[in-house]
Amino acid sequence: MKTFQELYRDILKQETAQGREPEGEYNPKQMDCLLHPEQYAPVVFADSCEQCEYDKACENSCIFDAFEHGEDGSVSISREKCVGCGACVDACRLERLVENRDVVPVLRALREKGKKVYALVAPAFWGQFGEGATTGRLRAAFKAMGFQGMIEVAVFADILTLKEALEFDANISDRGDYQLTSCCCPVWISLIRSFYRELMPHVPASVSPMIAAGRVVKQLHSDAVTVFIGPCIAKKKEAREPDIADAVDYVLTFQEVKDMFEAAEIKPELLGEDDREHSSRAGRIYAAVGGVSEAVRETVRQLNPSRRIEVRAEQADGVPACRAMIERLKNGKTEANFFEGMACSGGCVGGPRAIIDREEGKQNVRRYADRAEYKTPLENPFVMELLSRLGFDTVEEFLEKSDLFVRQF
Repeated sequence: MKTFQELYRDILKQETAQGREPEGEYNPKQMDCLLHPEQYAPVVFADSCEQCEYDKACENSCIFDAFEHGEDGSVSISREKCVGCGACVDACRLERLVENRDVVPVLRALREKGKKVYALVAPAFWGQFGEGATTGRLRAAFKAMGFQGMIEVAVFADILTLKEALEFDANISDRGDYQLTSCCCPVWISLIRSFYRELMPHVPASVSPMIAAGRVVKQLHSDAVTVFIGPCIAKKKEAREPDIADAVDYVLTFQEVKDMFEAAEIKPELLGEDDREHSSRAGRIYAAVGGVSEAVRETVRQLNPSRRIEVRAEQADGVPACRAMIERLKNGKTEANFFEGMACSGGCVGGPRAIIDREEGKQNVRRYADRAEYKTPLENPFVMELLSRLGFDTVEEFLEKSDLFVRQF
């Protein structure tokens, strides 16, 4: 019988070529998982797991209690409780756990007549697909794959930076006031919602850049199919949360996209440039820890140069560090007024399905950010043009009526 990985590779090749289902013996549940990933948790078992010689290291690593036991001794992962942090995948020494995969539904959407599928690419993308895979060549590769176009989510990180900067300027005035941020990390938000619910009033009700991108694309193109692409497994769960499930249809990791390109024999580094860059430095640095804080700090300074209280930021990367930071906050052992949490070490560049090393990814992000023509969203004419198209004539109106960028926690 084929393993999960063998089945995945087989069906990927056949879907890319002709749309036929694989032949030979395979586990029907594994096949169903690949065909209908929305019915399963962000992390799934690649093989049966009834006995463990490592004292349930995977289960013990899960702080969200997502592992469930059947009366027959079987183990499963709850679709409702699993947030996709990937801790169990790293902990499983037998490699029986893998991320759920949206490749097959995406490939079928690309083949379906009349559908316009858009790739929404996370800010951490720079350098993930090889040194020669520039923004323009990667856009050309997605179009060769059948996508209508590629959109940088960093543009929407710009918009969320502006929103969080406006909210900080409007609400944080006294010593002791603070803002919990980093809406781009779903595990950080889940951590607060699950264990520190009393702190939720300090979390701006902002959607993530991924959700903002999906919602805007769908508002401007009502027939659009949106596919987010990044290094994160948790984004698969975020895209299905009831209050924001209207934005993103599918989520692919960088590794899944690399697999698709290889199956279709598309080499981004060999393609011509289709280059249009619309994001500022602020949106691009979201991909590395500290980037959100830096982006909001600079934007607040531009909004209100005479402001008495500036952004005093504290950052944490990794779930243990995030919990420790929150405990310092609760115990009054910090002077910060802006707290940025990232579940992955190094930020999104250290995501579980990044292709390159996180230090290399961090350097690439910084280089890409330094190339940006504009430093903040306030300088970026594309942000202002987009907000105007969405019906916001002033930044004040954007803050007051920005339902498109708000969620209900």
